[in-house]
Amino acid sequence: MKHPQWLTKAIASAVLVLGIAAPIVPSWAAEDAAKPLAAATAPQEATVNVNTASAAELAEALVGVGAAKAQAIVAYREANGPFTDKAQLLEVKGIGPAILDKNASRIGL
Repeated sequence: MKHPQWLTKAIASAVLVLGIAAPIVPSWAAEDAAKPLAAATAPQEATVNVNTASAAELAEALVGVGAAKAQAIVAYREANGPFTDKAQLLEVKGIGPAILDKNASRIGL
């Protein structure tokens, strides 16, 4: 079925005026455009070395670890030497399995 020429022009004008037409974007461009947004919104976890970080750095990087617990970690390593395993943090007063689990991916040695 062929539409009258005036109808075709009216539809084309409406598309231009209303901005109904979708932009023509190659699929690879749309995928690339979405990647930075996904990367920016994805949670990033920082790693903190419990053998070298200051108490302030530990308190900032570890979930559930405030100034007092961070200072306890520093005091423990000064008294007992460097940590050789993440599980050794359980020997620090105030650090329990829940805190260790929450921070497993943030803790570096």
